[in-house]
Amino acid sequence: MFGLLVLGLMMGHPLAFVLGGTAVLGALIAGKPMVLGIVINRIFGDVIDNYTLIAIPLFVLMAQFLSNSGVTDKMFESLRLLMSNVRGGLALAVVFISILLAATTGIIGASITVMGVMALRPMLQYGYAPTLTTGVIAASGCLGILIPPSIMLILMASYSPLSVGELFAGAMLPGVILGLLYAGWVAIVAAVRPDMAPSVQPDDMPPRRELVLMLLKEAMPPLLLIFGILGSLLAGIATATEASAIGAALALAIVIARRRFTLAGFYDALKETGKTSAMILFIVVGATAFTGVFNITGGLRATQEIIRGLDMEPWMLMTVMMFIVFILGAFLDWTGIVLLSFPIFLPIVQEMPSVDLLWFVVLMSIVLQTSFLTPPFGYALFYLRAIAPKEVKTTDIIKGVLPFIGLILLMCVAVALVPGLVTWLPATLYR
Repeated sequence: MFGLLVLGLMMGHPLAFVLGGTAVLGALIAGKPMVLGIVINRIFGDVIDNYTLIAIPLFVLMAQFLSNSGVTDKMFESLRLLMSNVRGGLALAVVFISILLAATTGIIGASITVMGVMALRPMLQYGYAPTLTTGVIAASGCLGILIPPSIMLILMASYSPLSVGELFAGAMLPGVILGLLYAGWVAIVAAVRPDMAPSVQPDDMPPRRELVLMLLKEAMPPLLLIFGILGSLLAGIATATEASAIGAALALAIVIARRRFTLAGFYDALKETGKTSAMILFIVVGATAFTGVFNITGGLRATQEIIRGLDMEPWMLMTVMMFIVFILGAFLDWTGIVLLSFPIFLPIVQEMPSVDLLWFVVLMSIVLQTSFLTPPFGYALFYLRAIAPKEVKTTDIIKGVLPFIGLILLMCVAVALVPGLVTWLPATLYR
């Protein structure tokens, strides 16, 4: 089945249909076509009837509304001017705005596209190195898949014993620290190689007080949105699905309040939400079929026995699992990786009394950050290539993301050595 999966992907077919097609072929090759009836029941029970998954299209819709509102435009402009005298100030502004975007959108394509359109050409025009420019935009744009509200964490919660609130609380601190690591790297590059990240002296510099007031005014709506969603969710007032509905309604209210509402924009937001949600849920259906056949025909049990048979210390076994996830990230979408690896890894991890399941899942979500940046199938690379000017080479984009992949791996080591980075906030909130 894994051979057929790799073959289908190398032939260029969509992941969802490769997973579903492999499930059908696997059942027929195993001589157990009756298994497909059980798989269909699992799809209806685990996917179509899964109340938590409703949060995915609602958070996607919220992200589309915010993207249409232009809420980040003036924020970025005011922050860019405030940090104009700082070396690497433009790149630092990209990181900080991306952290705020991550906490409101959670959609990688939207974050990278918005930041790319706003910052890519100005950074290149002001003399920033193409590698640093593309690297910081691509890596910072991917923070939305880790910093809550994240659709990846929602999917992980629905296929694990953990709640969405626990996962959101566990991933929040590592996500913000990772963003600060990106900012630290930019500051180091600017200090060591000022030619790669120069300071910018704008021709028309408004008063600093005016810039600060403009930044606070523009940041207030998204901050209220963040506190409304995460506050109600982490406080236990609302479920993930209810919080996502509140978020979508508030985002629409922001669009209307900023006088950016149009019927055409509203229709485009609904259409893009439908496309994104369908893509994710098709992969979920295909992966459910794949793991169902793989499980019933004995593959899941055999794979778990092989891993148990390695007879390793828990930390070494965790390292092997994370390495597998990292390698898969170069070839598969995060949705497929989660749905293929969870049935294999989670039962083994739950057998280890010394390993916290929440810590393991958040660690895995950090590693999955690399799946957007590692060639040949890193989605962030494709998004950035689509909006980058012709003078920016694809090799510049790949070279640019390599230091940030290293920072993600460094964050994984930090979380592995200090589990409290993950467990402290959930323990405090849900004591």
